[in-house]
Amino acid sequence: MNLIENLYKTIIFENRYLYFLEGIKNTLVIAFFAVLIGIILGIIIALIRDYHENKKRIPILNFLAKSYVNIIRGTPVILQLMIIYYVMFKSVNINIVLVGILAFGINSGAYVAEIIRGGINSINKGQREAGLSLGLSYPVIMKSIILPQATKNILPSLGNEFITLIKETSVGAYIGIVELTKASDIVASRTYDYFLPLIIVAIIYLIITLVLSRLVEMFERKLENVRS
Repeated sequence: MNLIENLYKTIIFENRYLYFLEGIKNTLVIAFFAVLIGIILGIIIALIRDYHENKKRIPILNFLAKSYVNIIRGTPVILQLMIIYYVMFKSVNINIVLVGILAFGINSGAYVAEIIRGGINSINKGQREAGLSLGLSYPVIMKSIILPQATKNILPSLGNEFITLIKETSVGAYIGIVELTKASDIVASRTYDYFLPLIIVAIIYLIITLVLSRLVEMFERKLENVRS
């Protein structure tokens, strides 16, 4: 009986389920748009580094790209989030969800860049050399030969990056973003019971990640069928 009463207080009373719904919405929105930003940054960074490695040009851009990857991957995402919010946007009136999207997108870009570089490097170098022997330019080789093949290796890892971002958005609570963790905190502050809100949020995270993991597995199997 106490469990039913606690569930009522946690979810139904005063429409507290709306906090959880808002948390789910913000979590998915931040993760989705952050991974899009990450893909754009990742492609740019990966191509800069690959071009420099093969042509020995644009050393300054390569240095900046490499530094970006090392700094982002070498510091906690929560620190990056707090720097962007409390330092960069301290005196700017901006939607806090946009801050989260930007912060997680910049963080994701460093990891996506390495994923894309790995995909590019997985392609036999002989194909690049064959393109050069035919007089093709670097952009044409990348667009027509390397990237179409590398994409098949990259996409499953990008799916896993999205799943990782779903869970990483939980640190958004530190700057007041109402994602799932913050939603549980708000509800718990009203019910004076942290157990049920946290368990509910844990179950929601588990369901989301299991569903996405299943979709990634199905996608990987389809790619395997295409390769064969």
